[in-house]
Amino acid sequence: MIKEIKADELDTGKFIEEKAKMIREQTGDNIAINALSGGVDSATVTMLGHKAIGRRLRTVFIQNGLMREGEPEMVKSYFNELGIDIEIVDAREEFINALKGITDPEEKREAITRTFYKDVFGRIVKESKAKCLLQGTILTDVDETVAGIKRQHNVFAQLGIDPQETFGYQIIEPLIELRKEGVRMVGKALGLPSELFNRIPFPGPALAARIIGEVTAGRLETVRKATTVVERMLCDRGAFQYMAILHEDRVTGMRNGQRDFGQQIEVRCWDSVDARTASPTNLPFDLLTKLAASIIEEVPGVVSVTYNIATKPPSTIEAV
Repeated sequence: MIKEIKADELDTGKFIEEKAKMIREQTGDNIAINALSGGVDSATVTMLGHKAIGRRLRTVFIQNGLMREGEPEMVKSYFNELGIDIEIVDAREEFINALKGITDPEEKREAITRTFYKDVFGRIVKESKAKCLLQGTILTDVDETVAGIKRQHNVFAQLGIDPQETFGYQIIEPLIELRKEGVRMVGKALGLPSELFNRIPFPGPALAARIIGEVTAGRLETVRKATTVVERMLCDRGAFQYMAILHEDRVTGMRNGQRDFGQQIEVRCWDSVDARTASPTNLPFDLLTKLAASIIEEVPGVVSVTYNIATKPPSTIEAV
């Protein structure tokens, strides 16, 4: 049982010193490695790892082809300004191939997990001779996996999986007692800019978690463009998280007076504190109509836009 450190009980200075010491003890004199996605959790654990062991931590950004527009370059730029070098590894082809033909949500998550940890990252770890992987798993990831709500890509011990035996390296999880609010506090205390520690959450499977049905290069481009529109237009609403979901079935629409079979985008926008429960943000209807018009105008092939108004539970924040 993991003992939660609640945000109102968190002493960030003490937490950082204790976890930095833990990282130093578990890595010893060895090289450690971590994957930076640009999300709050991975950004915070990157800063914590570099505070603990400095240049003995190798930080890589896996370009899996599932990220938001310009994400690798933006994340690298932020961390270069903080004096931390980021290595971008192009693995787009491996991830797209691993997802080919898969439509089941859990199978998609399993394919991404396997490709990341065993194939792509396993190869990088082996080449680097690193003994440890530093990872930004948080308590909500564990809760949802153990409860069977959805298998989070970064949870192993609670499922009886030994990473050392399965993948060949040890995993260190210094943030596992925290939820998102606490992680933001630690990230801020470590010196992350607000553009990083205040970013909205982004799923481990990235945009693959926002495509219902098969993940293809074309469908990724559709949801990526829709995501850009949604994030641009909802960034000032004070919401916990907001996103675009690409549905599987083509729907009937009209364009230039002719029938047009096109794609459907579902917009989700959530109010929440810790992601355990959430309610849809009460967005003004005129904003929703402008948002729909912008998506249809800027994303080729989209003819329908909907807004999700179900709460969590029974819904979940991400669709897949």
